Amino acid sequence: MTEKVRIGIIGVGQIGKAHLQTYMDIPEAEVVAVVDIREDEARRVAERFNVPLVYTDYEEMLKRDDIQSVDVCLHNRLHAPVTIAALEAGKNVYCEKPMAWTYREARAMYDTAKRLGRMLHIQLATLYSPHARAAKRLIDEGYLGDIYYAKSSHYRRRGRPFVDGYGSAQFVQRATAGGGAMLDMAVYHIARMMWLLGNPAVKTVSGSTYQKLENMYPERRESSGYDVEELGMGLVRLEGGITYFIEEAWAIHSDPPDGDHVFGSKGGVRVEPLAYFTTLADMEMDATFDVERADWRWYQCDPALADWRRDENPYVRGRYDSQRHWLWAQLGRVPLLDTAGLALRTAEITEGIYLSNHLGREVTAEEIAQADPETYR
Repeated sequence: MTEKVRIGIIGVGQIGKAHLQTYMDIPEAEVVAVVDIREDEARRVAERFNVPLVYTDYEEMLKRDDIQSVDVCLHNRLHAPVTIAALEAGKNVYCEKPMAWTYREARAMYDTAKRLGRMLHIQLATLYSPHARAAKRLIDEGYLGDIYYAKSSHYRRRGRPFVDGYGSAQFVQRATAGGGAMLDMAVYHIARMMWLLGNPAVKTVSGSTYQKLENMYPERRESSGYDVEELGMGLVRLEGGITYFIEEAWAIHSDPPDGDHVFGSKGGVRVEPLAYFTTLADMEMDATFDVERADWRWYQCDPALADWRRDENPYVRGRYDSQRHWLWAQLGRVPLLDTAGLALRTAEITEGIYLSNHLGREVTAEEIAQADPETYR
């Protein structure tokens, strides 16, 4: 029989339902409980996904000793208290991004998991794409040489949650989300870049945030209480002499930017779709790769995965999907990626951007660590 991890999901909104749907395709997942303050919706979702237990109080669910793993699918400002409570109840925790709405709370989550020896995994789906993993190979094998500059530029033309037609109003409220584009979108790209670079320490951050666009339906602006940024940007000085530039927009008057890049003394990469730029035989060369075929071969030929491949689906990419990876790590099949460490560094950078914007100057890592977000966020 397939080994199972018994899971309780806290929050059955848009994200909770997405997580549940993914678990349905993972043989090692056994979702046994859902929790939501809306009992009628919790029962409806439990029936839809054949989940036997329904709670409206997550603390009651955490008392069960037959649940090993908890999946936190709540709004950003609830991530830390619920995650910490679950860790203290002896559960391993999978938490939606961002890790928390502030660096201070993310640090508390990280420290609690370390102190208790529990597994903490953050949903950072962009780490698992074939192109990102192929870029990591190029970097780790030295094809870029001495890395000195990286950048992430991602725009939506008009893609703000709720006010532009998708998601709930809570996504654009500081009281529930804690921030806008930086916490919703940028965390994916910052975390992936920190992973590619080896998660170097932050030295200083300089940043700005904006909410400027006028094209918003008045009734949606008013009913949502929209009070978070639609654009954020930052310049981060990292250990090792690396400079990192990040910009992220829910909405901006522009064509698409050029994504994620890493630059070194021997070559540079664009992460997705993967491309490599170098000089060969005194000629400038742009190289592309058959990433999908290589990714398939790496999976098929990885001896660490030999016992876990499924004949009925020989390319499940289990090692490279966030939720499946989380389950396999708990079963001891693969080492757990340090997404908690990456998400913590990401929270430090986003906090630095918010603090820098508030103070109007560059801030140090020490200032970020000592800052009280309640005074400026």
